[in-house]
Amino acid sequence: MKLYLINTGKTKISYLKEGIHIFEKRIGRYISFESYELPEIKNAGRSSVHRIREAEGKNLIKYIEKSDYSVLLDEKGREFNSIEFSEYIQKLMNRGLSAVYFFTGGADGFSDEVYNRADEVISLSKMTFTHELVRLLFLEQLYRALTILKGDPYHH
Repeated sequence: MKLYLINTGKTKISYLKEGIHIFEKRIGRYISFESYELPEIKNAGRSSVHRIREAEGKNLIKYIEKSDYSVLLDEKGREFNSIEFSEYIQKLMNRGLSAVYFFTGGADGFSDEVYNRADEVISLSKMTFTHELVRLLFLEQLYRALTILKGDPYHH
């Protein structure tokens, strides 16, 4: 199984970029993984929130084939603790899926089209985080889940 993280917009804050890079490398030791940043919508400042979400949604949908499994990272989703999340990742692996796509939305969230296409919606917390910080938090939790599954001592 290959995991993908598809992000709307660029990560601009340097310490987040550094942390993201560290965890992407660590994850790659455990599972095939790729991460992409999609370009931001041009002239977004002049558009309504709805139009921005729709345009970002069309960019995200391009990455998903009908056979791919897609998971949105969204505050309205199902929550896990770290052990439960590792069990969730294991269940995805056991299903024999070839690719699982995790998506972070832009600052305004996801369009209805993206919600309708998603196979699942999960949340990292009941709290709200910036869309850039969510990337780092998710990658750390994914790495933690993989180390739990392998029995490595990262998770205490």
